Amino acid sequence: MSILSERPAATGLPITPLGPNFGAELHGIDLGRLDDDQVLALREALVAYKVLFVRGQHGLDDAAQIEFGRRLGEVTVGHPVHDSGDVAPEVYSLDSQDNGFADVWHTDVTFVRRPPAISVLRAVVLPPTGGDTNWADSQLAYESLSPGLRAHIDTLTAVHDGSREFGYYLAQRRQGQGNLWEGEVFTSLTPVEHPVVRVHPESGRKGLFVNPGFTSHIAGVPEHESRGLLDILYAHLTKPEHVVRHRWQAGDVALWDNRSTAHYANRDYGDQHRVMHRITLQGDVPVGPATA
Repeated sequence: MSILSERPAATGLPITPLGPNFGAELHGIDLGRLDDDQVLALREALVAYKVLFVRGQHGLDDAAQIEFGRRLGEVTVGHPVHDSGDVAPEVYSLDSQDNGFADVWHTDVTFVRRPPAISVLRAVVLPPTGGDTNWADSQLAYESLSPGLRAHIDTLTAVHDGSREFGYYLAQRRQGQGNLWEGEVFTSLTPVEHPVVRVHPESGRKGLFVNPGFTSHIAGVPEHESRGLLDILYAHLTKPEHVVRHRWQAGDVALWDNRSTAHYANRDYGDQHRVMHRITLQGDVPVGPATA
């Protein structure tokens, strides 16, 4: 029996699973006009399926995207350090003409104490071809590791460092003055530690919580052991059977549970223009098996 077949159906939502364990599409709904029961069902479906794709949201603009996000949770500012220009403060604009690429596997903003719980991404400008995005199921990846390796990594913590990706940007483009994120203005990117295995606060399932974009090393082990173990975990996380790939169309919106996924945007469209607008919802401090 598949994992999803054991889960309660999301009442009132036309959900089409993309595979036996991970990802789903929703058709025939308007994210701007959901009733309260449908919003609750969508939130539950997101925890179960981890990434949801909603077609045909042509009427959704930045303001409506933010309002929809507020019905799901508490919307954060768009990013701790990035300045997206002439958009609402809650929007993170990924513009290929301003180096807005995401072609490394990552989980959003894990270099802060409380990484976002949910991300909502809307296609604004798409290239004629290319620019697909891939998501990996970190819970399925964890569960398909050998028992011995699971037991070992259950005890470990890892360091997440945003300076590798955004340090130069913060220092040079923002002159050391980032954005106000949860009451703190980011003037530096101090590394934080999170458990290598995260226990999901709603489902209770364990999942890998390391990513090549922001995880620098495993704490308390020699460098060669850290590098080798992370390479094993990254290769396993991104195996094809753990991944779904979305081919974007105009009007598409993707929602994902940032606590149980990693993602990667293909940079295969040359000099064609691609713009995506993302909002994130406030999360909590990741908890590992030892303290769950």
